[in-house]
Amino acid sequence: MNSSELARRAGVTVRALRHYHQVGVLDEPPRTSNGYRQYDVHHLIRVLRIRRLAALGVALDEMPRFLDEASPEAPELLDRLDAELAAQIERLTAQRALIAKLRNLPTAPDLPPELAAYMSTLAGHLSPELEQMDRDQTVLLAHLVGEEGMPHLVGFYEQLSDPVLVPQIIEITAEFHELGEETNERAFDSFIERFVATFAQVVGSLRADAPELDLTDAVGLFDEYSESMLNPTQVRALTIVSERLDAGQTA
Repeated sequence: MNSSELARRAGVTVRALRHYHQVGVLDEPPRTSNGYRQYDVHHLIRVLRIRRLAALGVALDEMPRFLDEASPEAPELLDRLDAELAAQIERLTAQRALIAKLRNLPTAPDLPPELAAYMSTLAGHLSPELEQMDRDQTVLLAHLVGEEGMPHLVGFYEQLSDPVLVPQIIEITAEFHELGEETNERAFDSFIERFVATFAQVVGSLRADAPELDLTDAVGLFDEYSESMLNPTQVRALTIVSERLDAGQTA
């Protein structure tokens, strides 16, 4: 039988047969005078055995010792495969639980689920540009703090979701969106004062609650992101705010 016939009978593709030859689990058959491979029933049985092992999860590079001889390692192999499947089932179960949780949240699934509920607080109240920035920075910050820092970050977002604070955040964010080269210094300074007054306590609580978090790398990344998304006046405002908040925590 030729390669197409063998593939059809074995339930594989011709490409799979070529791969089996390349990795050494299926010997090359003799060729006919016109150069075509000529397989026999023994090759078919070999491919069926390969399929059976592959269905169990055996890697191709592990197959020769089970295909070519009665290996005493079979029980250990099955134990390992069973353990790997159990771990996979556990991961999939956890993934399904997470998906079920995300279905009940009002935000997109690309956000950290621990923060999604709090992110929805400002949804619809910011400009599309600032909403996107808020999401991007949240994703980045969640990655940088890691699992260890996530509880502290959740606490920070809980404070930002305070019903008393939310209207102030919306107002300040709207003012921030309007900052530009036409903003005079008096309005600029006034904005800085309101921003610091609004966020100083929340930022202070985060730093007091999680003094061990090392966010050194985050500073440069957030600066790079801000400079790519904001106008020079907005970038200057964030720089001054950051300096003021840092000074307030060290004073």
